[in-house]
Amino acid sequence: MNEDIKFIIDSTKESMDAAIKHLEKQFVNIRAGKASPAMLGSVMVDYYGSQTPLSQVANVNTPDGRTITVQPWEKSMLQEIERSIMIANLGFNPMNNGDTIIINVPPLTEERRRDLAKQAKSEAEDAKIGIRSARKEANHDIKDSEVSEDLQKNAEFDIQKLTDIYVKKIDDTLEVKEKEIMTV
Repeated sequence: MNEDIKFIIDSTKESMDAAIKHLEKQFVNIRAGKASPAMLGSVMVDYYGSQTPLSQVANVNTPDGRTITVQPWEKSMLQEIERSIMIANLGFNPMNNGDTIIINVPPLTEERRRDLAKQAKSEAEDAKIGIRSARKEANHDIKDSEVSEDLQKNAEFDIQKLTDIYVKKIDDTLEVKEKEIMTV
């Protein structure tokens, strides 16, 4: 196989891997009813004047499937952490007991589950768009390469096979996430 074609296929595979990784990261942020420290992953706390991720100023745990506890490393940060959780607009109502912040994760309603499933579908569709755009770019690069028509056709076929594999990965990942969301 020509070096240029090999490079195009390898870089396309990297782009497609990145799309899958991004999708998985997005799926972590879509809660499925069970409490998880990742639910507070987007919370930034004003730590002595600089925005710092919550995980760097406190210990975040889930003692059970419905509760998240936040234990700040410095007691003086309690109010600021509580305020930051409220500002993050995650739909949680943090309670401060003087030592820790306790968040009760409410069970999801059927309507909310459907909304989250829709959101997951949308994220999956965005990932598929990323995969297809990587394919389009690769096919464009193949056409511009200085190789025979046969090599171009074979490379385009390989890129399409890669695209099909990654789209299937996205569909499988979405199916698992939807099942997780809809399970009560």
